[in-house]
Amino acid sequence: MKNTLLIVLFSILSNSLYAGNSVDSIFTELDYTIENKQQYVQQKQERIVFIKKLITNDLPLLQKYHFNENLCHEYEKFNSDSAIYYAKTNRQIADALGKKDLSYAAQIQLTTLYSSSGMYRESESLLKNINSKRLSKELLSNYYEAYREFFEHYAINNRRNIYIQQIETYRDSLLIVLSPSSLKYQINLAEKNIYHRHIDTAEGNLLRLFRQVDKDNPDYAMIAYLLGRIYQEKQDTESAKKYYALSAIADIKNSIKDNASIQILALIYYDAGDIDKAYKFTQSAIEDAVFCNVQFRTIQMSEFYSIINTAYLDKEAKRKGQLQLYLLLISILSIFLILAVAYVYKQMKKVSGIRGELYTTNQKLVVLNNDICKTNDQLQERNVQLSESNHIKEEYIAHFFDLCSAYINKLEDYRKTLNKKATSKQFDELFKMLKSTTVVENELEELYRNFDNIFLNLYPTFVEDFNSLLFGEEQVMLKPGELLNTELRIFALIRLGITDSVKIAAFLRYSLSTIYNYRTKARNKAAVSRDEFEKMVMKIGAIPRKMN
Repeated sequence: MKNTLLIVLFSILSNSLYAGNSVDSIFTELDYTIENKQQYVQQKQERIVFIKKLITNDLPLLQKYHFNENLCHEYEKFNSDSAIYYAKTNRQIADALGKKDLSYAAQIQLTTLYSSSGMYRESESLLKNINSKRLSKELLSNYYEAYREFFEHYAINNRRNIYIQQIETYRDSLLIVLSPSSLKYQINLAEKNIYHRHIDTAEGNLLRLFRQVDKDNPDYAMIAYLLGRIYQEKQDTESAKKYYALSAIADIKNSIKDNASIQILALIYYDAGDIDKAYKFTQSAIEDAVFCNVQFRTIQMSEFYSIINTAYLDKEAKRKGQLQLYLLLISILSIFLILAVAYVYKQMKKVSGIRGELYTTNQKLVVLNNDICKTNDQLQERNVQLSESNHIKEEYIAHFFDLCSAYINKLEDYRKTLNKKATSKQFDELFKMLKSTTVVENELEELYRNFDNIFLNLYPTFVEDFNSLLFGEEQVMLKPGELLNTELRIFALIRLGITDSVKIAAFLRYSLSTIYNYRTKARNKAAVSRDEFEKMVMKIGAIPRKMN
């Protein structure tokens, strides 16, 4: 089934390819058809098996006759021996039925089968025993056609003019009884015109038939064959090859083993010097003739098969000699190639060693370069830190002197106030002032306010940047008027490099545990890594490094 589908698809493709009947596309299909002719044979055999299954023992003899007749037509030009068997069986059935017309029809079938199989005596004997006057018009046309084919087959062995004349005589008789509108009449008339050298007339009629007849019609191959003969007569080799090829394709697809076109193609290609194609076509023709047991085709092929086969063998011998020469040259070149490869391999090995050394050196350089880059990054980091530290020191030193001066003035004013109270002997007021912590608290507030101002002057975006490190709901919210609160001051001191909780506690006047709790709580609120939180705080407002 798969092969049948493939053939159908190829046929559709080939029809589209040679819509203009390109010779190349036609011969492409011919090559494919020859290679796959077994698939067409299988299709033929499937049809035959189907008909055979319809013939049962209880079938009436007349129906058996008609089924056998169909089988005989299927086997004709496919397998002569089988066709003869069914024609003989039909003759016996006709005699049993007492139907003379059916007996004559079977005998006429047998005569053609006998003559194509080389059984000329048997064929002639049957023909002479038939009384043509008792034949119907249809059987009479078959009778004349059988006689014509008998002399065509017999003339293959004996080319005497008398037999060729007999062919024409029976063709004329056939034309008389055939209907002028029938396809068989048109084909026989074309053959008559070719014989009498009315080439142009025959060509015109055959071209008209060629366009009208479907490719599946068995007569299509015959029409194409006759057109090939006409163009061969006209020495138009390309057109002749084209129509012979179309005829051969049709015969192979219809499993017609009596294929004259492919024989002539073999001769044309042999004359043209294309021994390969000539041999291929000859092989196909001989296979078909032997398969079908078409004696006269086998005789035809034997006349030139040995010539083509000898030419093919000579060409193969020359090819073999050329191949041996090429093998010798290839062997010599291979030796040089091996030596060249060995030399190149040796050089590549040296290069590979050098590359290995270069790679090792390069790796060392990469390591050194990475070390230098790391050292350079560390130096730059230190420079940034030093620069920032210097900047902070400059700011704080200036403010330190201002604060020191202000505190000295405040101490002096406070001393004067105390002295004044002591001089005035206002001891109750004096003791009250000495016991009061208001001054210290005010000064601490002033100190923290100054610290906040100085710090935010250095890092104006500290509060926003610090909050960006926390989750949204955990961010620090300052009260109105506040610059920094206790939590922010702790991390402001950390930003300034004071990371020791003891020092932070002393400056802010809190216990060590309080400072620790503030720091832990802030880390827990961090939107970033807890371990990286304080490191990221220390980078807030950092002076960016200069890129090289």
